[in-house]
Amino acid sequence: MNNMNQLDQLCINTIRVLAAEEVEKAKSGHPGMPMGSASMAYVLWTKFLRHNPTNPSWTDRDRFVLSAGHGSALLYALLHLTGYDLSLEDLMEFRQWGSRTPGHPEYGHTPGVEVTTGPLGQGLSNAVGMAMAERFLAAQFNRPGFDIVDHYTYVINGDGDLMEGVTHEAASLAGHLKLGRLICLYDDNHISIEGDTELAFTEDRAGRFEAYGWQVLRVEDGNDIAALEAALETALAEKEKPSLVMVRNHIGFGSPHKQDNPAAHGEPLGSEELRLTKENLGWMEATPFHIPDQALAYFRQAVQQGKFREAKWQGLFESYSKAFPVLAQEWQQWTSGRLPDDWENSIPVFHPNEKGIATRAASGEFINAVSGSLPNLLGGSADLAPSNKTNIKGAGDFAAGHYQGRNLHFGVREHGMGSILNGMALHGGLIPYGATFLVFSDYMRPPIRLSAMMGLKVIYVFTHDSIGVGEDGPTHQPVEHLASLRVIPGLTVIRPADANETNEAWRAALTVKGPVALILSRQNLPVLDRQKFAAADGLSRGAYTLNQAGISTPDAIILASGSEVHLALRAAAKLQETGVVARVVSMPSWELFEQQPQEYRQAVLPTQVKARVAVEAGSSQGWWRYTGDSGEIISIDHFGASSPANVLFDKFGFTVDNIVEKTLKVVQSSKNAV
Repeated sequence: MNNMNQLDQLCINTIRVLAAEEVEKAKSGHPGMPMGSASMAYVLWTKFLRHNPTNPSWTDRDRFVLSAGHGSALLYALLHLTGYDLSLEDLMEFRQWGSRTPGHPEYGHTPGVEVTTGPLGQGLSNAVGMAMAERFLAAQFNRPGFDIVDHYTYVINGDGDLMEGVTHEAASLAGHLKLGRLICLYDDNHISIEGDTELAFTEDRAGRFEAYGWQVLRVEDGNDIAALEAALETALAEKEKPSLVMVRNHIGFGSPHKQDNPAAHGEPLGSEELRLTKENLGWMEATPFHIPDQALAYFRQAVQQGKFREAKWQGLFESYSKAFPVLAQEWQQWTSGRLPDDWENSIPVFHPNEKGIATRAASGEFINAVSGSLPNLLGGSADLAPSNKTNIKGAGDFAAGHYQGRNLHFGVREHGMGSILNGMALHGGLIPYGATFLVFSDYMRPPIRLSAMMGLKVIYVFTHDSIGVGEDGPTHQPVEHLASLRVIPGLTVIRPADANETNEAWRAALTVKGPVALILSRQNLPVLDRQKFAAADGLSRGAYTLNQAGISTPDAIILASGSEVHLALRAAAKLQETGVVARVVSMPSWELFEQQPQEYRQAVLPTQVKARVAVEAGSSQGWWRYTGDSGEIISIDHFGASSPANVLFDKFGFTVDNIVEKTLKVVQSSKNAV
């Protein structure tokens, strides 16, 4: 091994053997990547990474992202060795029920894990969001002599990450934004699951990243400690370009029969091969999970170093607080995740108006009205801001050299946008939102799912919510998307019916736990008269009775969301003329409704009322849980067509007359059943 002293070699082999033993004991996992990447991980974690193992949430720590999340055994070994609250016994329980060391890293589950990774490409793209957040916060808070935001984002990624399309999107934007504090160590081991990367991955990766505007560095021998240090020093010295350090590693390094072999990727070495590997590495200890005292002492220096660094930063912040008390107070409020006490005072009020306003436009008015009270609210669109109505007026654009701008321009990069938003939320201190047409939520489903899994405060603004898109036709008319989003655990989906419900939807998005998807209309919707109908704050409970406030047992219940609520109200009025009392329930959020006490849900949807009709310009999937087998659903379970929106609503049955007809049918069926 080049330029490696005995202690370096001992420490690196400690990582390799620990990782391999984790996988061997579990009888599953990925030993090859940790064994091959151990040297570069060692150099990064012991000589460059600024962190505090006793306080993993220190705000000015460097962020480390293991984008190649299948190599989780590497991360767990590093966390234990450097003194995080992760015991050797935890490593022995790798991939087991209830353990703190799951198969892929999980944010919020294991101390020191910054992000849930595993789906390839997501981690590197999350890191772009983290680096953007660092630059925004630095621009907002740093003052001469007081760099209270002064950290880097490091990534270890592999070939698979770079193959995934999302990293093309995110890396392109990172280069454009000149995110010089983003440094990626590329585990360039030439092996994927199916074999040599020559099978499907022969592009000039260096040339590609250089074209993106990155600095590309090469380390020809991944065990050359001096070369790794020099490359990282060069990366740190580059202030404008993000850096990709291409490190020529060998998967399963040290294994006599599995090094440079796809077999090392996703299965244990086997007891005999592990024994031979230890022998090959000069590892004399046969006892599993043995950590040499000398190696542990060296790694554990991170504890005192981390305490010292944070204490030094804390001293700087105390001086900063005296020099800039208002900024310091704002910093503490942002990083705590608390909203200002009076932020709701700026929420706009929309007066009754039959012509109305599109909920996408009402959303834009909300954003601009509260932006002064919520200065850490920032976001943008995948090149659709004029349509999504997401620009914050007068807030400037986030751009290279102008990182204080609050309007983010993601370009036509929906997948990258979703992953970057996750990174910004994970970094802390910010409330990020991102927008596109609802139909393109499919392009960003993986990061939405991960956002829900991590419980991140990310807000998705999805406009053009139905066949109401009209002439653009079926390619742009979301049909299955509401149902598709509703099945993601932990994601709150809200489709408001008018401008004041949109206010309440945003209020919920800012206050409920986890990510929220706002589903907004392209077309104008009447602003309901809240003197006549129930107050819009009923949205906070997911569903609420709009009319017939004093009637506990109506003849029928019509459930609807979004634009279809207005059709339901008109149908109820027409039914009233025939002597049928129909309750209209605005149901913008199934998730919020399901969180309500049984008593409330029973009051809104009394079980004795079997005559129910659901109306929504989307898939019928899931509505049966609320209509029951005897109910009716007016929906669209096929793709749309190119035509004016009003024609489509008429042709596909979203009319007052059809709702009346279906309601009368279920009322009669209910009477016959009795």
